[in-house]
Amino acid sequence: MTKKTLGRTDKIDFPKLDLFEVDCKIDTGAYTSAIHCSEVQVEEDGLHCTFYSKGHPNFNGKTKVFKEFTFTDVKSSNGYVENRYKIKTDVVFFGKTYKINLTLSTRDDMRFPVLIGRQFLKRKFLVDVDLQNQSFNSNN
Repeated sequence: MTKKTLGRTDKIDFPKLDLFEVDCKIDTGAYTSAIHCSEVQVEEDGLHCTFYSKGHPNFNGKTKVFKEFTFTDVKSSNGYVENRYKIKTDVVFFGKTYKINLTLSTRDDMRFPVLIGRQFLKRKFLVDVDLQNQSFNSNN
């Protein structure tokens, strides 16, 4: 199978989250992928996640409920370890839907609300840092 080439940034869709054309950073230095979640609450029926960000207009403020979720430790580049919720959902690259594990984090202060790490990228994509929006532009 030929691997598609991604650039350093892109715009991607999360159809099950009702999030479309979301800016993401492709980060081969990060192991896990992460998505901005403004509010997380565990209730009887599952994990309630609100995807809202005033800095990212495509984050619509809708709350999604995940019946299945886990915790995972995520180590930042400065060595700080944070325990985060982890969910599974679908993501679309180059018109194809893939399963992805995402940790939930507050990324309001970050330029990109989504970070795509190498756990997802491996065996699927190559990354050329000179390029941008390869998946998004392939659909237009």
